[in-house]
Amino acid sequence: MKILFSERLKGLREEAKLTQAGLAEVLHTTQRRISYFEKGTVEPDLMTLCAIAAYFEVSTDYLLGRKEY
Repeated sequence: MKILFSERLKGLREEAKLTQAGLAEVLHTTQRRISYFEKGTVEPDLMTLCAIAAYFEVSTDYLLGRKEY
């Protein structure tokens, strides 16, 4: 089964004990946008993807489901 970005993002956020609003504040975006990412409705642009990877200290390949930690 392929792991989707939305699942990885939600898992990392919950592991860090962050709310969607808290993560949105860190990424300078809205809670609604984080919600869309987690639902798989919207995918992040490259800059946002890199910011998420940097914040959680994971690779973009991990976020995209291309590899494990």
